[in-house]
Amino acid sequence: MESSTARLWTEQDRHKGDRHRLFTAVGDAIQADTVLYPGSYVDVAASFVFPSVTYVDVDRRAERFFRDRQGVAEIIASSRADEGQADFSFIAADYRLDLGLEDESFDLLVSLYAGFISEHCTRYLRVGGHLLVNPSHGDVAMASIDSRYRLVAVVQSRSGSYQVKDSGLDSYLVPKKPEPLTVERLHELGRGVAYTKSAFAYLFQRVS
Repeated sequence: MESSTARLWTEQDRHKGDRHRLFTAVGDAIQADTVLYPGSYVDVAASFVFPSVTYVDVDRRAERFFRDRQGVAEIIASSRADEGQADFSFIAADYRLDLGLEDESFDLLVSLYAGFISEHCTRYLRVGGHLLVNPSHGDVAMASIDSRYRLVAVVQSRSGSYQVKDSGLDSYLVPKKPEPLTVERLHELGRGVAYTKSAFAYLFQRVS
């Protein structure tokens, strides 16, 4: 009988291997050993690629999932290309609050479909580290007006595969409807901004 842990992962991975391919493309493009993934739910695909990942979520199902450490470790081991054991941890918390983590201690911050993660969690990302963020919920726009970040690459998706590109970046992040973007305005909108040219996700580098 399939365990509840395995069942939750199967439901998460309904587009089989999709997140694995995404994180593989990102891992090939940047160097990251330590990853912070707020709003992760049970998406452990980051651990298929990166050596150490800290997951954060308030969902009780995610907390139960990660409580089965052996079950999660087996899911990760079954998909890692190497035989090394990945290090992972889970924090049952609202990422908008203090997570009790050391500032500037992560190489990669992941923001996928989970709100304004960059606003609250950039403190944990080292200068020179990267933010992987998709347009959902407006966090790309939030990062684009944050002076601590600069856009260094975009992630394109085509037929289930991903490619990271660092050319032609000036043509991205141009709003279709020009208007002053502020933190307050983005909170008011509560969603992404429509751009003249879009990508599946964006890679920003923390520069200050």
